[in-house]
Amino acid sequence: MKPKGPFNLLYQNQFFNGWPTLASDQNTIVMTFPVEGWSGSAAVILAQDENGKIKLHVYGTGDKDRATVQALAAMSLDEDGVAWKEVGGKDEVVRSLQEKYKFMRPTLFHSPYEAAAGFMIGHRISIVQARKIRAALADEFGEKIDVNGETFSAFPTPQKLLEIDNFQSLNDTKIVRLHAVAQAALDGLLDRDYLRSLDDVTALAKLEKLPGVGPFFSQGILYRGAGSKDGFSQDDMSFHGIKAAYGLNDDVTKEEIMAITEKWRPYRMWVSVLLHVWLRETNNFPKRTFSKR
Repeated sequence: MKPKGPFNLLYQNQFFNGWPTLASDQNTIVMTFPVEGWSGSAAVILAQDENGKIKLHVYGTGDKDRATVQALAAMSLDEDGVAWKEVGGKDEVVRSLQEKYKFMRPTLFHSPYEAAAGFMIGHRISIVQARKIRAALADEFGEKIDVNGETFSAFPTPQKLLEIDNFQSLNDTKIVRLHAVAQAALDGLLDRDYLRSLDDVTALAKLEKLPGVGPFFSQGILYRGAGSKDGFSQDDMSFHGIKAAYGLNDDVTKEEIMAITEKWRPYRMWVSVLLHVWLRETNNFPKRTFSKR
């Protein structure tokens, strides 16, 4: 498929998920995940040719069409990015970030289910620790998929996650919450198309009924799991990024900040991601939380 708008596959992977590459071809990335519908898992190999087209090969037991759609969504390639440059034309800060990061798009979790599980696992531990636990769960309980002699492990399906009663580095509370996430996935709550069909307020309210899911996690599941190019996560880091990038002082109100984001439509989430990347790259983290929400 040809991306709608600018896109650089390997550049994206430097900043986000860090998907592995094939040993035989370093110009590929490999996504391995349980396929929505939960009848199996897939390893999707993506590569970009000299004309910018994305080529996909799907391996595993999961539905291949669904796996393809899921992989493209994880790269925000199911979204139309043709007008992405136009946002920068209306805002100098956005234009400078777009140029600095080659019109990067958000990359998402493979599904809202994996996003929710990831947030439950990562609660009160470092990102590195959380990734190690997720990888260990995949190695022990996920489907193993062979790709030309290389083996890749998918995160456990919801059915398999429900069977796990104890696991290293996961306390009883996290196990209970992971079971609730797995059941919600089987019940359809964590289906990407379903969440996208709802308005944000309704989707967030439904997600916050899950044990351990508050406003921060619900926004993460919706925007980093289901994906929405115009969603905006109202968290302290996003507000801090706007204040830092636009040179605003601490007296700025939430209403004034939200007015700035209106110029970014319909790509508010895409701009937010660039701001977060910039904050992390420059180590420009907030010294205190935003106090005027």
